[in-house]
Amino acid sequence: MECPNGDLLAAWFHGSGERSANDVEVQGARLKKGADTWSPVFVMADTPDIPDCNPVLFIDKQERLWLFWAVVHNNRWEQSILKYRRADSYEDDGPPKWDWQDIILLKPGEQFAQGVKAGFDALHYDQSMWAEYAPEYTTMLEEAAKDPLKRGVGWMTRTNPIALPSGRILLPLYSDGFNISLVAFSDDNGATWHASKPIVGLGNCQPALLRKKDGTIVAYMRDNGVRPPRIMKATSADSGASWSIAHDTDIPNPGSSVAAIALADGRWVMAFNDTNQGRRQLAIALSADEGATWPWKRYLDKAAPGQGSYSYPSLFEGHDGQIHVTYSYSVAGGQSIKHVSLDPDWIKGN
Repeated sequence: MECPNGDLLAAWFHGSGERSANDVEVQGARLKKGADTWSPVFVMADTPDIPDCNPVLFIDKQERLWLFWAVVHNNRWEQSILKYRRADSYEDDGPPKWDWQDIILLKPGEQFAQGVKAGFDALHYDQSMWAEYAPEYTTMLEEAAKDPLKRGVGWMTRTNPIALPSGRILLPLYSDGFNISLVAFSDDNGATWHASKPIVGLGNCQPALLRKKDGTIVAYMRDNGVRPPRIMKATSADSGASWSIAHDTDIPNPGSSVAAIALADGRWVMAFNDTNQGRRQLAIALSADEGATWPWKRYLDKAAPGQGSYSYPSLFEGHDGQIHVTYSYSVAGGQSIKHVSLDPDWIKGN
């Protein structure tokens, strides 16, 4: 993200593996305005002996910096706890000076269980391949949704929040336990948070949110469900409080995260792996009709099978109209976070 003074601030998680180790922490770095070299890496958050993962950054209308992330309790994604830090001062060298830290406890309530059941009923999913001794997939999740503890924990960040003209903040979340998504929303500048109704689908995770000119909120999601894998899409007509069923688009997705933003001029940009399998190429696409079509596409990175992996993109538009992308970059020589900036018209080949 871009600070008010024009500096860029990046965050990611680093360590030996959140499912098996406890040395995982949130790290960051800064690119000063006008500089061509990022600062030394610094620690943004580190919960002792528990992995810290999936950081996202947000600047609110008061120009306060928020860091949201998931603490993977017991090395289990489905037991994650949602945490945040907030800073008024974050433009000096090194890490932000955090003023406040807390956890976000959501209470989806009975409406969550009802929404999960209604959503799966509406999907008419063919479960004929399930064995006699195994409960149906949707039945297991519907029963889990009735448990206040299971539906209250495990919600994780991955994609950036957005602010609506009303002042409402939407924080997109997903659950590995339920393999679906929801949105936490705040109408009081982040003082309190509430859970939306669930975004129900067959493996729809890590929603990237955009607002259409008519006020509709669109969520594009990773596909962890049935084949063929496609980017999934759901919409909200009430500022993110309730959602349509998540359905496949025609855009390929190999079970990898998507990033999407609405530009100041009304065009939309999406970064994604445009394959059915593997993450060897990372595309960036442009839409002039609010996602109805994506006629322009170019590649940020592309490799032969087994020669590279590029994933988990994050997007924002700078104050000067440039698009900035960060993503995980893995090649034979090592692994890093890569930062790319470009003019949106570059996507059209201009």
